[in-house]
Amino acid sequence: MLDLAHEPPKPKVIAGARHDWELVIGMEVHAQVASKAKLFSGASTEFGAEPNSNVAFVDAAMPGMLPVVNEYCIAQAVRTGLGLKAAINLRSAFDRKNYFYPDLPQGYQISQLYHPLVGEGEVLVDMAPGVARRVRIERIHVEQDAGKSIHDMDPAMSFVDLNRTGVALMEIVSRPDIRGPEEAAAYLTKLRQIMRYLGTCEGNMQSGNLRADVNVSVCRPGAYEKFMETGDPSHLGTRCEIKNMNSMRFIQQAIDYEARRQIALLEEGGEVVQETRLYDPDRGETRSMRSKEEAHDYRYFPDPDLLPLELEQAWVDDIAAGLPELPDAKKARFVTDYGLTEYDAGVLTAEVAAADYFEQVAEGRDGKQAANWVINELFGRLKKDERDITESPVSPAQLGAVIDLIAGGDISGKIAKDLFEIVYTEGGDPAEIVEARGMKQVTDTAAIEAEVDKVIAANPAQVEKAKDNPKLAGWFVGQVMKATGGKANPKAVNEIVAAKLGL
Repeated sequence: MLDLAHEPPKPKVIAGARHDWELVIGMEVHAQVASKAKLFSGASTEFGAEPNSNVAFVDAAMPGMLPVVNEYCIAQAVRTGLGLKAAINLRSAFDRKNYFYPDLPQGYQISQLYHPLVGEGEVLVDMAPGVARRVRIERIHVEQDAGKSIHDMDPAMSFVDLNRTGVALMEIVSRPDIRGPEEAAAYLTKLRQIMRYLGTCEGNMQSGNLRADVNVSVCRPGAYEKFMETGDPSHLGTRCEIKNMNSMRFIQQAIDYEARRQIALLEEGGEVVQETRLYDPDRGETRSMRSKEEAHDYRYFPDPDLLPLELEQAWVDDIAAGLPELPDAKKARFVTDYGLTEYDAGVLTAEVAAADYFEQVAEGRDGKQAANWVINELFGRLKKDERDITESPVSPAQLGAVIDLIAGGDISGKIAKDLFEIVYTEGGDPAEIVEARGMKQVTDTAAIEAEVDKVIAANPAQVEKAKDNPKLAGWFVGQVMKATGGKANPKAVNEIVAAKLGL
């Protein structure tokens, strides 16, 4: 059941030449485990190292070398499962998936098919305030990555880099619950966010840290509901898998193209063949890679070199006790504790570093005001400079001091923006800057009254107009603020102008 506060989004409908069609999407996400060592060896996982420098004998499949399970990698996968509210299987086992690639020296991949480490879980994917899709997780299994073949360094030869070989991956398999390209990108974004909060995957798609295989099929409206009622996949269309996607934008483009390709094929009387396809971003199209293999094509069998994994419940409970506050819980708390909108809370909790920054600014202050300054001023300025929150030149203490000066009536909102710019570019203590540069706002009502009298005396025609149309009082306020260099207390100016004009 969805939370009462959330409604599921409607599935994306694509109009064909003859019929309307709906999308059905499932994803297999390969997330690199955040670990300094590989899954079955002590070799480093450092990214960007010299080719073939992070390779142990077992990674290179040297004769007689046996794999040894890295306990930390297993703990990270369990941690991920717990973060996705998934069942942890206390008994799991590794299998050999047999296929030949030049960058897979063993001739097989050690994976988990029959007994995965993590069972069923879920991810709540926010699409808009009050709108969310619950995507069911079928399983998470742990496996080793392959190496990398390089074909563009020599016209006659290919090169192989085994640095990635044996790096621990979590393959997170969803149910076919995603119903549109935007939802697919939002699902992957949410998954990445949760794992970054947990510290189990860095989620850097550019470095191959996070990749997705996207299964796309189309069906007529109503067919998906029949599938959900009966569990019979024949109600759904034949799926094609788009392999190795590492860009949110390309994922959406690939899904849209593939769905339209399948629709055109079906409406012309053809049929969709289950296959693996690649997306070509230059041409904006998917193309056939190979027919889709089934599990038996890989000749899976239990790995004879590795005993089954037997976990103790107390060990799993200890990991569960150490989980941090996760994005959904943090977002809900920000709404409740700080009075934020769901949207603002979502922006502030997108990255754990941003959420921590905000909480430091908001401590002992008005939450909404703190959120406005963090989102509008700080995030806006950082985006302009292409900086991350961790690179912010303004500390939480400095931004909090700016807000304190506004709350104390020392500066106006306009002066505060000028002050923020000074702190951002030059640094320094906000209170000392205000004092040293004479930026304090004028709160002396006698001084403000004198300026108001000058403006009224110099503009008798405007006075008469304002008496007929009270909205014109704002003009007088603007003139006084201009005359005082923006330093006059706006509230006091408004009150004195209204009193002087008899409004």
